Formats: sequence, structure tokens, C-alpha cells
Amino acid sequence: MTNVTKNIKSVKVKAPIVEALRLAYENPTYQFHIPGHTKGNGSLPEFRKLIGAKALSVDTTDEFDNLGTLHPATGPIKEAQELAANAFGAKKTFFLLNGSTAGNLAIGMGLTKKGQRILTNRNCHRSILTGMIISGAEPLWLVPKRFDEWGIWGNVTPESVEEALSTHDDISMVWITNPTYEGVVSDIKSISLICKKYGVPLIVDEAHACLWHFNKHLPTPALQLGADAVVHSLHKTGGSMSQSSMLHIAQDSMIDVDAVEKALKLLHTTSPSLILLASLDAARANLESQKGKKQLERAISNAKYLRREIEKMEHIHDLKPDFGYMTDVTKIFIRADGLSGKRLESILEIEFGIEVESASDAGLLLLSNLGNTRADMQYLVKCLQKIDKSNYSDICYLENKKHMPMLTPIIKMSLREAFYSEKETIPKETAIGRISGEVIAECPPGIAVLLPGELITEEHMPYLADYDFIEVIK
Repeated sequence: MTNVTKNIKSVKVKAPIVEALRLAYENPTYQFHIPGHTKGNGSLPEFRKLIGAKALSVDTTDEFDNLGTLHPATGPIKEAQELAANAFGAKKTFFLLNGSTAGNLAIGMGLTKKGQRILTNRNCHRSILTGMIISGAEPLWLVPKRFDEWGIWGNVTPESVEEALSTHDDISMVWITNPTYEGVVSDIKSISLICKKYGVPLIVDEAHACLWHFNKHLPTPALQLGADAVVHSLHKTGGSMSQSSMLHIAQDSMIDVDAVEKALKLLHTTSPSLILLASLDAARANLESQKGKKQLERAISNAKYLRREIEKMEHIHDLKPDFGYMTDVTKIFIRADGLSGKRLESILEIEFGIEVESASDAGLLLLSNLGNTRADMQYLVKCLQKIDKSNYSDICYLENKKHMPMLTPIIKMSLREAFYSEKETIPKETAIGRISGEVIAECPPGIAVLLPGELITEEHMPYLADYDFIEVIK
């Protein structure tokens, strides 16, 4: 081993919140402050045993043990956010609790106003709509391509963005989801150039793409392609704990950063979890480390291996970029001839003990994650091979139920007006022809079936099989 190799391996990536928590744990104090379980001593013994006494001992909030504060960011938290901004190529990065939802709400609340029109894709996450409910802004729909054979939404075309901006002079923001939940990638570079041509900011909900910054074999991240702000769900694929995400502001962003920060301060809890904040710090540090880079290389290699093996199968197929768009290789969307996605999911779970990311009408989504081993993938391949050679029946078709909303909303009232109108709850069967008073969106993927102000039609009914009652405008 050369000295250069030794030096590379010996470099320690800094994680200031993790280090501050370690010091607090190693130098315990008498605690007369929140949280009231007092380092786990006030917890249910079974719960303490399940998650570990050490985890509870470091479960604290900001302002204590020299850990810094979240709003305004000080101490180790401020330093960790600055390191994250540097890692992702941002001017400023905010740590988020309550997932990327908090970032989308802050963007809606801080950057849009009542009556403004926001150009967004039909398959946006429900949190983008919630942000508009808070501010009073209204969506103008971009309808992406439909991949009918796969039962999913596809990419947003630059041409559709240009057409909308040239037709409507009152659009104040373009808000794109990229990639889609299933990994379909749009041409953000071209969309960004169009947004700059018309002088409107581009926000990219890049929740499912935080890994793109750390490997050249993944698509180019939006911050490098001209987006003004980006949200990342590090808890989804980046290795942080559930509920922890980041909001990045681009170096040359045209948005009002102070307005976003003020909105975040209003939306965030005043008792942020240091464990969740430390997990963001640790995830960023891991992705920058040699170990993390190897984990990501393994995830990509595993995904390519799985795709190669699926290509050999007769009745199971994977979504590939065959139609002029790109995909994220680590998100493997598959379908099986003669089986719905839900039926394929149930076979994998019940007969083989495999849990997938999600399933819908035509197929299901598998993720090749940082923590998956080659042995994991080999087992998955063996199970898919058995299914490929078996004769399973599709009982799920008997349910007359749909899972991926593929309708373009017919809007009769503004989001905010409908949300705050007087409402009543009625049986689903009598709701056709009425105006919805609520957001209905199944997670995953969080795409709205109904939104406030939308006309309820017969076409909605297969997506509402699990609902007996619906809230409508009175």
C-alpha cells in the first residue's frame, strides 16, 4: 500500500453535531430540563431495552450541552449546515425536520403569495400543494408524459414549460419534481434555461436524488443545472434517520433566502431532535467519506446487476430509458406479465420475506440502497426467477382499485378558499359532482388523488376504494 493510499484512508471527515453529541454523552451532567424522560430513566423499560439506553441518553434538543441552536443556526449545528452546503454545492443549506415536506412548505409560505400562479407537475408531492394552501397561490398544471404500459407518470418536457410560460404572463415560479418517484429524470438544464429566459425562479423537489452529488454515474443534480433551490430527503436514500432532510439554496439563486428562513422558523418545532440533526450530519459525512463512496458504488453496481438479471427473464421487465428520457439506475421499477404490481408485491412479501419500496397498478419499485449487499440482490434475483417461471394468478384485479392517480384535476375553487370553506362529510358514492374540501393522497408516493377545490368525478372512484366518506364543500 502506498503512502498516498494510506493518507487517503486516514482522512477523517468532520461531523460536528455527531462529535458534540459524543462529548455530551462522555461528560454527563445532572439534567433538570427537557426531555422529561431524563436520559431514558423515565422511559418504559421495554422501550428502553428495544432502542438502547445510549440512544435515549443522547436524545436531547438544542441549547443544551453546547450543541448549538437550529433557529438561528449556531455552534455545531451551524457548522454542520455549512459543511453540507459545501458538500452539495449550495450557497446555504438548511437542515429540515418533518422531512422535505418542511422545505416545500417553507418555499410555498415564504416565496409565494395569494393569487400567484405556480407552474408545477401533476405528479407533485402533496406538500407542494399544502405550501400553496398556506400561501394562497394556485397551481397551473404541467402534465408530464404518461407511460401507460407502466402505469406511471414520465418526464416533464422543456417544450411544455416554455409553452406555459409563453402563454401565461402571471406565472411567478416553476416548481418541478425530479426525478419522479420511480426514477424518471427530466431535462432540468433545458428547463432552467427557459426559466431564466422568462425571469422566473426554478425550484426542484429533488427529494429522491440526494445521492446524485456523490457519483458521476448518476444524473447531474439540479444545483449544477441552474435550479434556484432544491430539497433533498436524505432519509430516503442518503442514510439519515427518518424525517430528516435538507433544503439547499443555489449559489446564484434569485429567491429571497431570508423569507425562506423566516418561514422555516415558523414551521419548525422549537424543540428539534439532536439525534435527527446528527443523523443528517452523519449522512453527509458518510457520503463524503471513502467508505460512503464505496457504499454508493456498490449500490450502483448492485442495481446494474439486478437489471442485467431481469433482462434474462421472460415475464419480468424493468423500466429502461428507451423513450428519450433518463432514469436513476438505483431505482428499479419492474412489472410482471399477467400480474398487477400489488399482486407481485404480495408474492414477494408473503412467500419470500421481501419488502419493496412501493407497488401500484402495473408494477413495483425496488431501491438499491447504500446498505444493501450483493447477497441481498442475489436473493432477490433468485426469488424473481422463481416468480418468472411460475404461474401465479392475479387476484388483485378483482378489487377494481387503482393506486397511481393519472387524472388532470378540474379546478372549481382556489386551494385556499376550498380548504377554509364550510364543509361536510358525505358517503363517497354521493360525492360525484361535488367539490372536494380536502387533500387525499396516498403515501407513497404522495401524489394527490383529490385536492381542495377539485371537481369529484366518476373517474376518481377507483382511486378511492379505501374511503367510505369524503369531505366536500357544503
